[in-house]
Parts: sequence; structure tokens; C-alpha cells
Amino acid sequence: MDNNHEKREHKRSLKYWEAAKRLNPIDDVMFRKMAENKDFCEEILRAILEDKNLTVIEATPQWTGNNLRGRSVILDTKCVIGNGTQIDIEVQKSDNDDHQRRVRYNGAVLTTNLTVKGTMFKDIPNVCIVYISRFDVFDDNFSLYHVDRVVRETRKLVDNGFYEVYVNAKVRDGSDVSELMEIFTDDSTYNPKFPITSETKKHYKNDEGGIETMCDIMQELIDESNAEVRKEGMEEGKKKGRAEEREQIISQALRSGNSAEAVASFLQLPVEDVKRVKDKMNKVTA
Repeated sequence: MDNNHEKREHKRSLKYWEAAKRLNPIDDVMFRKMAENKDFCEEILRAILEDKNLTVIEATPQWTGNNLRGRSVILDTKCVIGNGTQIDIEVQKSDNDDHQRRVRYNGAVLTTNLTVKGTMFKDIPNVCIVYISRFDVFDDNFSLYHVDRVVRETRKLVDNGFYEVYVNAKVRDGSDVSELMEIFTDDSTYNPKFPITSETKKHYKNDEGGIETMCDIMQELIDESNAEVRKEGMEEGKKKGRAEEREQIISQALRSGNSAEAVASFLQLPVEDVKRVKDKMNKVTA
């Protein structure tokens, strides 16, 4: 009995190891660890925001923004840069929601959480959402999209301190951002132009200690997700965030060539949940 249990645990560990080696920075599991290094955040933001002198003062992965009367959010990473602007960096693989409204909501919750009672409106901090997606949100084949506020009648740009930048990891146009996104999405791509991103990715994909860290996080997320899904009264925003992370882990395990039944077994999940993810993956690639 004990021997069989050990064999199952060993097999499960190997499956996690295989899935972890297929992770990339576009995956929440890897991005959250990479974003603990503010130098990594600084390197990617310099390319995305096209500012070689940009400095990151603070980086907080999995930052929670509370909304006592509605849905709370968990931002992939919140950064503070040298000029005081607060930046939410989001990575998104699934094209299954209204992304612009998600950006709008995240920005609103971030702003309210940063603003204390009595603050003058002129002192509300600038907020920028950097939304990195594996797909093209606007379907216009640009690697970068900047959304500006424009007065319709005069076409004049106006500034209220809220900025939206969308990064399209799908397009390959030879730009710095496009090259950066290749590191984010392609298993074997590294680039000396982005040494911190490349070396950090290499550590979590190839070094034993890095892979073990990924395995530990995957196990932790699955355990938390299973517990929270069963927990009554959990905040809806957190529940959805954990569900998305669990879906990414299932996807990685399926891409390793495992059957839905095998994935369900070693992740200790209902096979119906795994099959739903597999069906979504098949629709995307169809």
C-alpha cells in the first residue's frame, strides 16, 4: 500500500516536472516568480514603454486590490516607477473575456486602493495598465497599442492620468517589444538584448532549483484552488483568479502529451474539469 502510494507520488512529481519545463514568462506561474525581481520588471517596462531611462522603485507580484462592496482583484504585478506612476502589468493567455473592461476595472480598483480619504483629485497618482496578451486584442497586427483619450469634436488629446498599453505577443515585426515577446512565449528563445529576462527564464526552465520552485508553486496553486473552490463566501474576484491559474496549469500538463484522465489523476482534479480545458484548447487551435 505504502509502496503504491510512493509510486503514485513519484509519477505525479515527474508530471509536474514535465509541465514546469514547458512554462514561459507568459504563464502566470512563471511570471509571478520572475516579477519578484524588480530589475526584470524594469527591463521589460523600458522596452514596452519605450523609455530607456525608466526606473522601477518597487515591484509587488500578486498585489491584492480590495473592493469591500464588489469584486476585488489580484494584479499579476504592481510596480512603482521613478516618476511615481503606478503600473499594473498583466499577462493573459486566454481570450475569454472583455479585456478592455478588465483593464478599466483593474485601473479603477488600483486607483481607489492608492487614494486615501481627503486626497485632492490633482494628487491622485497616475496609473498605467500594461496588458500583455498572447493574442491580438484589437486584431490590427501591431505589437503595441496605446489607447489615448481624445475629445471627439476637436480630436485633441486629453490626459486624466490613466494610461492603457496593450502588448500583442502574437505579431512578429522585428521591434524590441516583439523580440521581448518571443522570450515570453517561445520555449527555446533567449535574447542578449534582454539579459535579465533571458537569464531568469533560463533559471526557471532549466536549473533544477528553478524547476522545483515552479513545481512547488503549481502544487500550491492547485491546493489553494481546490480549497477555495469549496469555501463558501469567498470573494468572487479571487475565486476567478485562482480558477484561471488552475486552468493554465491543466493546459501545461495537457501540452506535455498526457491524457485528460492522467492529468486529472496527478493533479487530483475531476476529469470533467480537465476535459473542459482540453475542449477550450482544441477550439483555440482549430
